[in-house]
Parts: sequence; C-alpha cells; structure tokens
Amino acid sequence: MTSPDEIQLVFCTVPDADTGRRIASALVEYQLAACVNLLPAIESIYRWEGEVTSSAEVLLMIKARAADYPLLETRIRALHPYELPEIIAVPLTAGLPAYLDWVRNPDEAK
Repeated sequence: MTSPDEIQLVFCTVPDADTGRRIASALVEYQLAACVNLLPAIESIYRWEGEVTSSAEVLLMIKARAADYPLLETRIRALHPYELPEIIAVPLTAGLPAYLDWVRNPDEAK
C-alpha cells in the first residue's frame, strides 16, 4: 500500500514527440501527473520477437503521486501505440521539499 505522500518518477518511451505530447497532456489534464518532461532523440536498442533492433524514441519523465499509479498506467496503455509500452515507476526518496509538495498538490502552487 502506498502512502498519499509518496511520489514516483515514471519513465515511458514513445515513438515520437507528438505521441509524447498527447500522452503528457492527457496525464496532466486528468491530474494523474504534475509534470511530464519530454526528452527527445533517444535511441533504444532492444530484443523484440527474437531479433535485436533499435528505434529512435522520446522518453517521458512523469512526476506523479504513487497512489495514482494504477490509473496512470491504465491511461498510458489506452493512449500508447505500442503493443508493449515501457512503463517503469521508480520511487523518489528525496528532493527539494517545496517541489515535492507541488507534485503532491499542483493545484495549490503559490
């Protein structure tokens, strides 16, 4: 069980910036993420269907409350074009307290 104060950094790769913007906007609009950064021009090398392949992708760095993860994952999967999207959540254990407070409650920003 996650505490309402826990925050996660969720990583998700997408095929292009337009897809990334669409997913990021939906997550922020539905209040499943406080902020999403799009890191363009990454290259992923991976094994898929028995072959080593590579793809140009965009990485989403999603700052979100851990308690919202199940809904966040569901929303990403509904919007994502990949058969098996990369969605990895990492707990945040430290950070600027005021920033972390904002991630918990973005509507209460000063």
